[in-house]
Formats: sequence, structure tokens, C-alpha cells
Amino acid sequence: MTRTARTPDLQFRTLEDVTAVLRRHGGRLSMPRRLVLERLFAAEAPLSAEAIAVSVRLELTSVYRNLERLEQLGAVRHVHLGHGPGRYALVGRGAREYLVCESCDRVIAVERQRLAGVRAAIRDGFGFEADFGHFAILGLCADCAVPDA
Repeated sequence: MTRTARTPDLQFRTLEDVTAVLRRHGGRLSMPRRLVLERLFAAEAPLSAEAIAVSVRLELTSVYRNLERLEQLGAVRHVHLGHGPGRYALVGRGAREYLVCESCDRVIAVERQRLAGVRAAIRDGFGFEADFGHFAILGLCADCAVPDA
């Protein structure tokens, strides 16, 4: 499969933005979909489907079905932040990539352009176009990387 340059992500800043795209594609904002979106808009970090289901009191299958549809529309992105289940993040704040501490599980959301130098080094060194949007970069945060005094 040949992949060309990435298409820019749509910006979904409000529930109304997502609703407009849903309607353009023949969908609607059902109550379960609204609950899932409201939870994602309120979240500071990507959430697992299980965490969403528990917090909004929906069946897990309903949450997964709605997340899948929202991902198809480009409003939600599925990411892997190390060990454990995949998580979902709203695209509303623009493309994000994640750094995850393997010691304390801290998640740092990074704007895509801030890792441009890393992508350039990989491109120059290996002829490979890296994309960190689906899988996090694992390592140690500044606090955990400090050797004991």
C-alpha cells in the first residue's frame, strides 16, 4: 500500500462542529453519541472505551460503536499509549502526539509540529516518514529520568 502525504485533520472545537459533520454524512447526534462526545470534550487526556462507558453509564458495545463512527468522520482518533487498552482522543484541539512515561504513566500531549525535528532525523537517517499519531513515544519523563542523588 502506497501512502502519500498526510491530509490535514479537521478541527472539531465544539459539539456543534461534530454535529454538523455528522449531519452532512447522514448521521445524527443520538443521546449515546452525545454522552460519548461530552465525555471526550471534558477529558484532559485520551480515554479508554471502558472508562467512557463507566463514566456515562452506557453499554460498552454502544460506546465502541459510537467511537468507531466518530473515528470514521475524523472527529476522534484511536491511540495506543503503552500497555493497556487503546484510548480515544478528540481531534478538536488539532493533531496531537503523545509521550508516555514508562515509570509513572504520565502522558504528555504534544502538538504535531513540535516533533517535526524528530521526524526529519528519521527521514534523513532512514528514508522513512514517521507518524507518531497512533502509537505513543515511550520513555521516561523528566522527573523519572533524574538519577537518585
